[in-house]
Formats: sequence, structure tokens, C-alpha cells
Amino acid sequence: MTGTLHRLRALPLRTRLALLVAVAVAVAVAAVAAACWFVTRVQLEQQMDASLRSSKVDNIYLRTLYNYCQGTSPLPPPPFTGYTVQLIDSQGTVCIAPKAVAMHVSPADIAVAEGRQRDALHSAKNADGEKMRVYTYAPVQIIPVPGGTTGSIAVSIARPMSEIDDPLSTLAWVLLAVSGIGVGGAGAAGLWVARTGLRPVDELTEAVEHVARTEDLTVRIPVEGEDEIARLSRSFNSMTASLASSRDRQAQLIADAGHELRTPLTSLRTNIELLARSDDTGRAIPPDDRRALMNSVKAQMTELASLIGDLQELARPDAANPGPLQVIALHDIADTALERARLRGPELTIRADLTPWYVRAEPAALERAVVNVLDNAVKFSPPHGTIEVALRNGELAVRDHGPGIPAEELPHVFERFWRSPSARQLPGSGLGLSIVARTVQQAGGTVTLRPAAGNGTEALIRLPGAPQPPPGL
Repeated sequence: MTGTLHRLRALPLRTRLALLVAVAVAVAVAAVAAACWFVTRVQLEQQMDASLRSSKVDNIYLRTLYNYCQGTSPLPPPPFTGYTVQLIDSQGTVCIAPKAVAMHVSPADIAVAEGRQRDALHSAKNADGEKMRVYTYAPVQIIPVPGGTTGSIAVSIARPMSEIDDPLSTLAWVLLAVSGIGVGGAGAAGLWVARTGLRPVDELTEAVEHVARTEDLTVRIPVEGEDEIARLSRSFNSMTASLASSRDRQAQLIADAGHELRTPLTSLRTNIELLARSDDTGRAIPPDDRRALMNSVKAQMTELASLIGDLQELARPDAANPGPLQVIALHDIADTALERARLRGPELTIRADLTPWYVRAEPAALERAVVNVLDNAVKFSPPHGTIEVALRNGELAVRDHGPGIPAEELPHVFERFWRSPSARQLPGSGLGLSIVARTVQQAGGTVTLRPAAGNGTEALIRLPGAPQPPPGL
């Protein structure tokens, strides 16, 4: 059984479907044919039994037949053709016309002859072994015996069962032929249906193999209808579109990262070559110039380390779990970020109004996102400017009084490596706001930038949560 199932699984799907259809039709046809055959048999037997019951022999013929068997009368002509008639007494003695084949006497026949049973209907074989259908009944007292009484006697009328078996045999062969044709036609129809129904699957298979062979993600499958195959085709098209978009973003990320890395690496290489040339030629660099070169090298290395950290953060898949989510106090996160912002812009005035708000997020990622927003505010604030920070009902607002962002540049602020023309001379990689947007979205919130009233920019971070921590925290 296991080997048969293994061999079936090795067959193509369309062949298995065709076989399944053929087997199902074969079972159905066999059941219908068997039911038809048995119903026909029952009907024919009932008709024969009714015919035997209604074909009682005339009493004159029976008396003549009895006298013939006693040797006192010539043989009478048969009452009707197609029947075998014999007389049976209570001792089981049979009286039958010449050339007729006697039938075996059953106990039911003797019981009718003895008067213990009115009639009997059964099947029996004659002396030649032919199967007969026999009806035995007790006639009205017509047989005289010495003493002036009538003897106990029964009459058996029989017809050959071949009258039923022959048509049934013919019907069986006809049903078998029709069933064979039906099963063969069902198998062919099943194969055609399987080929037609699986054509979209073949197209999908070819498309998948083409993608695997060529890595061409532009392949699309035509979608027709609303069935499962259409859903599968749409899902495949969506998958290839997503993969193509992901590959494009990856290529863009690599290109942008290479471009951003080139500037600090070039500057770093130039400074190091100047220091090396000074050592090789023995020409000392003035202490102030050397100190400036070393500070530049340190600044470039710091920028490279920051850029690499941002790239590692963005390299994580968007759908991946960034870390264990915890219920944390957003106001505490914001307060910690404010302390770092004050260190980076000691000449700035930072005003904060933080009300309690608890959210579910990754603490380190959320803190980095808030720090990035405050860093942008510090970077673009004018000397001795003011930064206003407020947290109310889950909305963290950070407003600076810098030059602001033009309306046409706002749609691009969360793109990777994007920096406005006015910010290209400032330190940074252009990845900070991308990391902010990603972190906030993973926490179920939203982040937007908009022009502030008067001048400057306002960043709004909205996170779902509650003003009170959950019980047991």
C-alpha cells in the first residue's frame, strides 16, 4: 500500500487528477450498474413468480395426466408450452409426461401434497441439472382413488431460470461495456480538465523557473477570474513586485552608502597621506596644523562609525522583530534624550513640558529615534536659539526656530541618505530620520515633519499607549 502511494505521488499532478476522476467515475458507474442489474433481476423474478401463480393447470388435464401415470388413459396434450408440469403425492412419487424432465421434490412440495401447506414457491434443479423456478399448489380434490375418496396430491408447475439468467447475462455484458466506455471517457475527460485547469499552474511554474534561472523579477502572470488559481497568480505577482522593490532598495542603499562613504574616506585618506609624507620626508608639520589634521581625522572616523551604525540599523529587515518589546515610559526616554541634546548644544535654550505616557516599544531603538529628532533640532537651530519639546497624550512635539524645510522637500525627509541642499555641508549621513520613521512604525505610531508657525520645523511623533502604566509594572 505504501509503495502504491509512493508511486502515485511520483506521477504528474494532471495524471493523478485524471486517475482520480476515472476511479471516482468507475466506482459510481459500478454502483449504478450493480444496482440496475439487481433491480432488473428482482423484477424479472417477480414477474416469473406472478406468471407461475396465475398459470394453474386445468383439472381435466391433471386427471388425465394422473390416469396416464396409472396406465388407464392415453397421454393428454400439454396445456401450454414453456412449462413443466408434474404431480407429486404425499410419498414424494412424481408423475410426469413422457419426454419431460422430472424436477427434484423438496420438503415444501411434500408438505403441500400432505395438505400441511397451501402452496410453495422455490427454485430447484431437474434431473438434467437445469435450474428451475417451481410453484407447487394443492388442486381441488380431483384425483379419485379406490374406496371413493381422493388421494393427497400436489401439482408443480416450473419454468427454467434461463428465462431470467440469459437476459441478465446479456444485461451484465452490456453494462460492463457501457461502464468501460464511460470510465475510459471519464479518464480522457479528466485528463483534459486537468490539463485545462492546471494550465495557469504550468504558467506559474514556468514563471518561477524563469525567475530562479534568470533572477528576472519583472515577470508577471496574467490574472483571469477570481478562483484559487487567480489568487495564486496575484500572490505571485505581488511577491515578485515586492522582491523587485526590495532588490531595488538594496541596490539604492548600496549605491548611496558607497557615495556617502566616499567623502569621509577621501578626506581621511588625504589627511593620513599628509601625515605620512611629513614623516617620510622629515619635514615637520607645524603643531597647530598637525593638531588640526588629527582633529579632522578623528572627526572623519567618528562620522564613519556613525554612518556604519546607521547602515547596520537599516540593514535589518523591516518585518523582523527588532528586539523584545517592553512597556516603557516615553517621558523618561524623552528626558534622557534632552540631557544629551543639552550637551550637544549648550548655548541653546531647550524648554520641555513632558506629561507621563507609557508605550510598548524597544527601549534602545525608541531612545535613539527621539535622540535623532532632537539632534536635528539642535543641528538646524540658530546660535542661542530655542527648542521647544512637549509630550501630551502620546504626542511628542519637537519644534526648532531654524530656517525650516521648504514644502517641496517635506515628502523626501524620511528617505534614506536624503539631505536638503542647505544641510549638505553639515555633519550627518541622511539616515537619522529614516531610522526614526522605521522605529516609530514598528511601535505602531506615526511621525511627521511640518513647517512651524513663524519659522522653523516641528516634528510630531504619535505613539499608542496610556498615561498610566499597566497593573503590576
